[in-house]
Amino acid sequence: MVGIAGPPGAGKSTLADTLCARLNRDIAGEPALVVPMDGYHVDNEILAARGLLPRKGAPQTFDVAGFHHLLTRLRDNEADVAIPVFDRDRDLARAGARLVTAANRILLIEGNYLLLKTEPWAQLKSLFDLTVFLPVPMSVLEARLIQRWLDHGLGQAGAETRARSNDIPNAALVLAESQPADVNLRY
Repeated sequence: MVGIAGPPGAGKSTLADTLCARLNRDIAGEPALVVPMDGYHVDNEILAARGLLPRKGAPQTFDVAGFHHLLTRLRDNEADVAIPVFDRDRDLARAGARLVTAANRILLIEGNYLLLKTEPWAQLKSLFDLTVFLPVPMSVLEARLIQRWLDHGLGQAGAETRARSNDIPNAALVLAESQPADVNLRY
């Protein structure tokens, strides 16, 4: 189990997907699978009721206990574990959207807060065999995060507001408050 952590916009999903494809190309039986933390976003209706919808993506907007339970099940090699996957276009998690099977011997778990020092997030690190962190400079993250929202149809002002009001503070938190990783992949 490889934990790939870093701030939003750092390239965690791209790295995990690329590494997964490479491993599955080079090793017989397609042993690698990506397990995204984003499947544990709390639903928008619950976030709205709690006044947290504008902060969606912040640590308090995830079901970290559920994610920890999933990682424990995966660590225990349970067979055929259904996992949720976040659908960015629909802005919701799809339950049971991917299946981890006994053939998946290499799990690439990616998410912003996998190495966060604060509880309950701090408990996750011990579940990984290897941890990787992507410490991307804030100026690069800001440009990527604004572009992400532009790509989702927001205008320039809306994209900048969305990135700076939520994504950038989340990125700063991850950069400042993450535990050391086994490997840092510099930008």
